[in-house]
Amino acid sequence: MIDLRSDTVTRPSAGMLEFMMKASVGDMVFGEDPAVNELEEMAADLFGMDAALYCPSGTMTNQIAIKAHTRPGDEVICSRMAHIYQFEGGGVAFNSGASVALIDSDNGTFTAEVVEQHINNPEDWHKAYTRLVEVENTVNRGAGACWDFDELKRIRELCDSRSLGYHLDGARLFNAMAADGRKPAEYGALFDSISICLSKGLGAPVGSVLIADREIIRQGARIRKVFGGAMRQAGYIAAAGIYALRNNVTRLTDDHRNAAALAAALKECSLTEKIHYGGTNIVIFTLKPPATAAGFLETIKSYGILALKTGERSIRMVTHLDVNDEQIKDACDILATL
Repeated sequence: MIDLRSDTVTRPSAGMLEFMMKASVGDMVFGEDPAVNELEEMAADLFGMDAALYCPSGTMTNQIAIKAHTRPGDEVICSRMAHIYQFEGGGVAFNSGASVALIDSDNGTFTAEVVEQHINNPEDWHKAYTRLVEVENTVNRGAGACWDFDELKRIRELCDSRSLGYHLDGARLFNAMAADGRKPAEYGALFDSISICLSKGLGAPVGSVLIADREIIRQGARIRKVFGGAMRQAGYIAAAGIYALRNNVTRLTDDHRNAAALAAALKECSLTEKIHYGGTNIVIFTLKPPATAAGFLETIKSYGILALKTGERSIRMVTHLDVNDEQIKDACDILATL
């Protein structure tokens, strides 16, 4: 099967598995796991930030960051498309007791001017206290859209002027950097905290890292314990993250090229109505009535292609390291003729 449902379906390569099995491990809670310590130091150094915290998932790193930045009753400004709002089980409210101020846009990005309109007056006791601005790069529901870096800087300046925290859900940040040519340290200089996933385009089987200043990471270690994320001999899976950062970053442009090919093929498909492609590794498309996502998925499955339903007439396809150029060509040939 050509599995285009998500870039989370990848399996460790032979080289990654061998590297994992050779990892030196210890008790992570005691701070004695060499591979975990190496991964955290590598991530912090890469982004030019103080420290890092290894966690089982990107949901956990995001939720730790939100809890470290806020107090119960505070408010977080984010996109309506944001992963922290759409796909983290109401965690902003459940874990942090915070509310959200949602920004609507076509692709999940927004401007500093719009952020300013959503900041509550701190002297108005009727309103939640605005504490944090969160952005996601790339935007999952925005078909892998990348943020304009200059706009991110303008939002940083606004956050500084209004004493707001600034968190980046960088689940696919390395895809964004492959597209915009920016360096990790440039992002590290902008944000108070950054979450990066190792289990998506980078191909690790599990794991995410929260990167921030020492105080947020100090708080984060306690919050991770409360969330049940303090593991023991985690070095075997942390080693996969080390391998991924060393070996699987530069190849992300291959996924982008393949996603662009899929988007072009879908434009030739007689069943498609709109194609949304943000320039990285995600394509989202809608079908012309009366075609349905369920029916389309059954059809392409018969040809050996898997994709993900995102609505009654919308479907997502995601490229990754376990789908090669030849498979993409085969998929394109099929899709263009449907």
